[in-house]
Order: sequence, then C-alpha cells, then structure tokens
Amino acid sequence: MQRNGGGAGAGGQPWLLRRVRLTWLSFMLFFILVFFPLIAHYYLTTIDEAGGPEKHIFGPRPGGELCEAKHVQDLCRIRESVSEELLQLEAKRQELNGEISRLNMRIEACKRSIDSAKQDLLQLKNVISQTEHSYKELMAQNQPKLSLPVRLLPDKEDPGLPPPKSARSCRLRSCFDYARCPLTSGFPVYVYDTASYPWADFIDPLVKQAFAASVKSNIYITDNPSIACLYLVLVGELQESSPPPPPSDLEKQLKALPYWRSDGHNHVLVHFSRKSMTQNFLYNVSTGRAAVAQSTFLEQQYREGFDLVVSPLVHALSEPNFLEVPPQVPVKRKYLFTFQGERVESLRSSLQEGPPQTFEEEMEGDPPADYDDRIIGTLKAVQDSHLDQVLVEFTCKNPRPSLPTEWALCGEREDRLEVLKVSTFGLVIAPGDGQLVASAGCGMRLFEALEVGTIPVVLGDHSRLPYHQLIRWSEAAIIVPKPRVTELHFLLRSLSDNDMLAMRRQGRFLWETYFSTSENVLNTLLACIRTSIQVPAAPIKEEPAHEIPHKAGKLAGTDANLADNGDLDLGPVETEPPYASPRFLRNFTYTASETYRAWNRAPGPFHLFPHTPLDPVLPSEAKFLGSGTGFRPIGGGTGGSGKEFQAALGGNVPREQFTVVMLTYEREEVLMNSLERLNGLPYLNKVVVVWNSPKPPSDDLLWPDIGLPIVVVRTEKNSLNNRFLPWDVVETEAILSIDDDAHLRHDEIMFGFRVWREARDRIVGFPGRYHAWDVNHQSWLYNSNYSCELSMVLTGAAFFHKYYAYLYSYVMPQAIRDMVDEYINCEDIAMNFLVSHITRKPPIKVTSRWTFRCPGCPQALSHDDSHFHERHKCINFFVKVYGYMPLLYTQFRVDSVLFKTRLPHDKTKCFKFI
Repeated sequence: MQRNGGGAGAGGQPWLLRRVRLTWLSFMLFFILVFFPLIAHYYLTTIDEAGGPEKHIFGPRPGGELCEAKHVQDLCRIRESVSEELLQLEAKRQELNGEISRLNMRIEACKRSIDSAKQDLLQLKNVISQTEHSYKELMAQNQPKLSLPVRLLPDKEDPGLPPPKSARSCRLRSCFDYARCPLTSGFPVYVYDTASYPWADFIDPLVKQAFAASVKSNIYITDNPSIACLYLVLVGELQESSPPPPPSDLEKQLKALPYWRSDGHNHVLVHFSRKSMTQNFLYNVSTGRAAVAQSTFLEQQYREGFDLVVSPLVHALSEPNFLEVPPQVPVKRKYLFTFQGERVESLRSSLQEGPPQTFEEEMEGDPPADYDDRIIGTLKAVQDSHLDQVLVEFTCKNPRPSLPTEWALCGEREDRLEVLKVSTFGLVIAPGDGQLVASAGCGMRLFEALEVGTIPVVLGDHSRLPYHQLIRWSEAAIIVPKPRVTELHFLLRSLSDNDMLAMRRQGRFLWETYFSTSENVLNTLLACIRTSIQVPAAPIKEEPAHEIPHKAGKLAGTDANLADNGDLDLGPVETEPPYASPRFLRNFTYTASETYRAWNRAPGPFHLFPHTPLDPVLPSEAKFLGSGTGFRPIGGGTGGSGKEFQAALGGNVPREQFTVVMLTYEREEVLMNSLERLNGLPYLNKVVVVWNSPKPPSDDLLWPDIGLPIVVVRTEKNSLNNRFLPWDVVETEAILSIDDDAHLRHDEIMFGFRVWREARDRIVGFPGRYHAWDVNHQSWLYNSNYSCELSMVLTGAAFFHKYYAYLYSYVMPQAIRDMVDEYINCEDIAMNFLVSHITRKPPIKVTSRWTFRCPGCPQALSHDDSHFHERHKCINFFVKVYGYMPLLYTQFRVDSVLFKTRLPHDKTKCFKFI
C-alpha cells in the first residue's frame, strides 16, 4: 500500500522538478543573451575611460595601432575608400535632388508656355485662314478662274427675221441672224457642195480646186448644216467661154438652195477673180439677205458694212516662192515710181434713164469729173523733168481686157513684176468712173506691188481696197485724191527711208498674211465676217504630247556647285503644287477691243491667230499680236528699297512658274545628270523631255525623282524643230528651253526668270551671239566670238513665251523649218529671227558667263567642223525668206551684281547695273 502510494507521490514530484528546471534554464538563457552583452559592453567601456585617452583597448586607436597586422591594413584601406565614396555619393545625391527640383519647375513653366503658344497658334491659324479666304475672294473678283466656254449652238428651227426695207439697205444689224452665231458657238461654217450647183460646170476649174483645198484645211468648216452660223456659196469666177446666167435664172437657182430659207440670211456668195476683166454677173441680181464677197463693185451694188471687197485670187494652187521675192533693202530702187497702163475709153453716158442695164452697159459712160487727162499730163511732166528717174507708159503693146473707165494692165504678169522689182513706188490709178468703187484690175495692181515690195500709191480716195473695214491701208500704201496729182512728186520725195522701209515691211506682212495663197484668202474672208460679228476665234492648235511611260528611281540629290545659293535670297518660294498660268482671260475683250491692232500689226493673220488658252502677257508697245493676247504693263518688282527689290520676284504678276523643255537624243547619262541638277529649283512647274530619238529609252533606266512631274514626249521624227512645238503639257507661259548638256546654277536660272518676267516679249537667256556683214563675200556671217555687241541669244539656255512656239511651228514660213531639218542645225537662229521680226527688239542677255556647256559630256553637234559653215548659210537663207535682216544689235546686258549682293537694312537706294 505504501509502496503504491509512495510511488504515486514520487511520480508527481519528478514532473514538478522538471518544470522548475525548465523555467530556470529559460531564465538563465535569457539573462545570458540579453544582459550579459550589455554588462560586457559597459565594462569594456568603463575600462577604456578609466585607462585614459591613450589606453584604449577596444575603441579606435590613433596611429593605426590596430592595423599593424598586414591583413588588417588592407581592410582599413577598403573601409576608408568606401567611406569616401559614400560621402561623394551623398553629395551627388543631394546635387541631383536639387537639379530635379529645378527641372520640375522648368517643366511646369514650359507646360504653361506650351499652352499659351497653342492658344496663340490657334489664333494665328484662324487669322491665316481668314486672310487666305479673303485673298481668294479678292482674286476671284478680279481674276476669276475661267475655263473654255460651253459651246452654244443655234436651234434647228429658224424663226426668221423681219424683212428689211430694201435689199440695198442691208446691214449686219438688219440682215444677219445673230441668233445662229452665239459668242461661244465656235463660228461653224457650212460650205455648199460646188458640184450640186446648176452653174457649177461654168466655174473656172482652178478656182473650184483652190476653193475645195482651202475648205479642207479651215478649222471652222462643219459638215452639219443645222448648226452652221454661216453658209458659203461659190458663184465664180466663171470661165471666159461661159456666158453668165440671166439674173432671173440665177435668183431662182439661189432660192433653190436647201438652206436659203426664203431670203438667204447668213449666206455669203463668194466670187474669186483671177482676171482683171472679171464678170460681175451678180449685178442686178437680187441676193436678198445674202452678203456678196467679190473684187468688183459698183456703188449702187455695194452695201457698206455688209458686202466684202476681197482680194483677187492670183495664186490659185501655187505657193509663193519666197526666194524669188526681192529683198526689202535697199529702200530706194532704180525708179522713184512707175506706171504702165492704157485707159479704156467709155462709149455711152451712164446717166441715161432706161430699163435696168448690165454691169458693162452701166459702166459705158463719161464720168462727170474725170481727172485722167490731168494725171497723164502731170506724170509725163515729172518724167520729162529728169529730177528723178521714173517710168510712166500710157499705151500698151498688149493690153489686158479691163472694165470701161479703168486702166488696163500691160503685157504679161512676169514682165510687170520685173518693172515693179526696180520701183520704189508703184502707182495704182482708180477707175475714172467714181461709181466703180472696187475693181479687180486695181486689186491686181495692188497685189503685184505688195508681192515684190513696191509701195503702192493709190490715186483716187473713193476706191475701196480689200478688207478696208479692218485693214488700215495707210500704214502700207499712200492714198492720194486725184486732185492732188500735181503734188504727188513732192510727196513721194519727202518720205524718209525709215518710213518707206516701215511701209514696205507692213505691205509684205499684208500680202503674205491675207493675199498670198488661196487658203489665206478664204481664211481672211471668214475672219473678216467673224470679227465683224464679234465672235471670238477658236483656240490655238496645241501639239498633243504622246508620253513615254517611265519609272522614277531614287530621290535625286542636289549638286552643291549648282544649287547652293549661299546667302542669296531667291524670292518668295511657292509652297503650293505646280501652278499653271491663267487661261481664257481675254477671249471676248480682245476681239472687241483689239480689232484694228490685230489686223494691222499681227505677225500673222488674225484668223490664223486664234485665241490662245495661255493668254500672252506682253507689253502693249510690242508688235506682237494674236487673239486672246493679254497685255499687261511691265514693271520692276515691288519697288522701294534695294532689300525689298532683292526679295521680290520681279514683274507685276503675283504668281507664276515656268516649264523646262529639254531636247535630248540618245544621251541617257547626260540627261539624267541634267535632270538631277533641277532638283529643288524654285518656281519650276514641270520638266518636259522631248525624246528626239526613234529608239525608246532603256527599260532599266531609272529617272530621278525631283519632286515635280517629268513628262517624256515621243516625237514622230528626229527634228530640232520639235524643241519649239507648242506641247499641250506645257501649262505655263514661260518656257525655259535648255540643252541636255547645259550647266546652269539655280541662282542664274532664277535671275533669268526674273528678267524675263519684266520683258515677256523678248528672248532672255545666257549664251549671246551676233551676226556680221562680210564685205568680201557680200553676205552675212554667224559669229560666236566674245564681243560687247550681240544680236542673238541661243535657245540652248533661254526663256521665251509659249506663244512664240505656236508662231514658230504654224505661222513662220515652212521653208525655214525645212532648212532646219536639212542641216539639223539653226533652229535657235530661226527663233531669234522670228522674235526680232515680230517685236523689232533685240534679245536680252543675262549674267556674264560665256560658256555653260558640260565639260565631260559626249561630243555635241556644235563640235562638228561644218557647224559654223551651215549657220552662215542659214542666216543668209533666212534673210532671203524675210526679205531683210530682222536681227538687231544691242550692247545691253542685265548683270546679277546687285542680285547677289546682300544689302544692309539701312540701305534705301537701289542701283541698276548694266
């Protein structure tokens, strides 16, 4: 029992002891881990303080006593280095914190300024937008963007016109139906088939052939009679063996025409005369409202302002040979004046009363005031005085048939021309009967005088000369009333050489333009009617460009030697896309306001100068005309100080660009280099490459990308004349003609463009040449030596107006273009001849550079030994065609000294350099 109880008690006691021991052990461990380090630290510290500052046991010791051991010294150096780096990093951190603070402040300030700038920029954009809108509105008011007018055609139903009081009182306002000819109708003309006439078999075959050939080449002819504005009926000339039809039968045949419409309004009865004794079988024929165009009119028959006096048809099917036409110089010839003719006496009085008579019967009478006897006596007295050498003959061995009271022509035409070639003046004596206001005989004399360069002297102011409504004959002929025949000799001797040369040149222009060929005669007839009813001419013919597809390569670089302009300001560079010159600005106003100017001073016929879509902007004093020509004053920049002049583009046209036309022939590498040099050129609209080779470009050829269109045009044949074709892809008035091997800097091109803008009627370029007279060989020479004088600027690097390309290709005599094709040379000389002939002004040379050729390019045509010999021949040939030397000398040059000078802000004067 005790053992069990004691065992139980003993068993509980060890458990308690173990719990007490565990608690004690935990306390001891806590004491050792916590309090023992504290006590030891305190004790050690106390020992260091008690031993004095020099007896530190555990603290830092001076002199590195603790670092006496080698490994301890390394640790100490590392410690010191780390401590120093930590100090530097701390200083750097503090510095960066300060910089970050400052940058944060600047960022906040920039944010505030950006917000303010955005507001200002938005306001500026609004102001610019409003300004652009206002500018466009202003430009739209002054220069609206026009296009080709919509063509309006007449109605098929003809309402008819109220009948005039009498057929003799017909005028355009009363007998012409304007409703069939709207201003934008294009002036369609319908020509009746000559073979369908009842009298067709009696018409002269040469006249019919010439008329048919002229009709085919006319741009106004239409095959649709329902839209026609005008209807042409060829009524003569009849053959000599064919009697004219009776007036009653002719009236019935005319009324039977399908579009006569009872009164024949808007019809023109055309009678071309090839003989001096023409049959005026329309006399006493009632033509209703149809106009009559012929060479012979009686006063009772002629309706002023309605009927037309046309020139005789001398050259029916043949073209005039310009080489046979005598030159216009020297001014004075062997004879002062000449006249050969025989008077046809009258048989009966023209004042008798009776039934209607034929034209010949009406003319058989003595006029009430006949000065022919006085004329004969006066001219014979001048001849007998021997003051001047004159030739007058009043009897003929073989007189040509002529009308009564008219002076008959003597002998054959060739004999008469030989006399006129040595005559300064040629007399044209009007018929003795004043009722004969126009006659084919006088027309023949006038034509022959103009053909050989003889100045016509018309005795008789009552005579109606061809197209007198529009041609100012006083500029080409001397018109003297018959009572002044006694003063004629004094009058002719008083004219200066300059005046006579000007009249001779104007007469040559009239003959060549209006009378020389059957085509010109018909075109002049239609142009006269079209001008009278104020219908604008058709647009000029532009050459369609057949483009050769090509692919562009890499972006073209810029040659620093050619494009680097330094500090030179080239002017306000256009930031807009390529800008074409304005078109169709003067379609109607030119026809209405420039009528006499166009007919009397144009370089070609008014009808051959239809409205150009690109209105030429030329000075009004230039004798350069063509329908649609816009004459605007010329001037120099914006004026003001020299710096403002330097910054201005020049001229008074606010916006303008130019087109580069480059002719090339199988020199691809040279061409690519030349195109690359145009990269970045200001005011360049596009580049037109005239591919003159029959072989197309290589398929793998990569064309440079200059940022502007490059149009490659395929030509039909290898001809230097292709350089001046008026290509339809050229949309600017200014053309820069440049060879593919020409080297020009951008500043030189820009300077030339500025000069051209102020002399738009001239050739403005870089290489100057001149012509000279060879006394030994009595001929003209082409000279390329350096000289102060020049008369030509080669078109291998020159600006000219696009309108001259039209004149060169379609108006200039074909013989000149044939000469260019024969020699493959001289096209630049031909253009200089043309422009000088039209304007009577020399070209303008810019800059002082003499050579601009590519030094490493393949050999050009100008390097051939025969090059200069051919150019000598060309000049002399062109002089024969024109009849005189049109080139003019000049020592004027436009240098770029001021153009390249940086002017200070305080300079207010501008100097001009020559």
